[in-house]
Amino acid sequence: MSLNLGPIGQISRSVQDISQSEAWYKTVLGLPHLFTFGKLAFFDCGGVRLFLSQEDVPHAESILYLRVTDIQHSFAELRSRGVEFVDQPHMIHEHADGTQEWMTFFKDLEGRLLALLSQVQPGR
Repeated sequence: MSLNLGPIGQISRSVQDISQSEAWYKTVLGLPHLFTFGKLAFFDCGGVRLFLSQEDVPHAESILYLRVTDIQHSFAELRSRGVEFVDQPHMIHEHADGTQEWMTFFKDLEGRLLALLSQVQPGR
């Protein structure tokens, strides 16, 4: 199986107040709200997911999340190419329909974070 990094699936922005930011992105920008849990809110930006996370000190840069169909395979392939990962692939959320969100983070050549993102359907 060859490595096939898909389109950007998600971009994250850190915010100081998740409630205020969620309301602003919904009402002012009119972005479709996907879901919220805890201090995290997700919106649809024309097929690319916008992820807002409440942080005490917001990050200066966004994180690019690359969508892949098989996160375990993509992780192994990139690691074999010398990519430095900061964690293992892990489930971060399970939707009501059983769909699981999986992620793993890695560094680019300048130490900035990127991530792999995969949705695993129930029974797969």
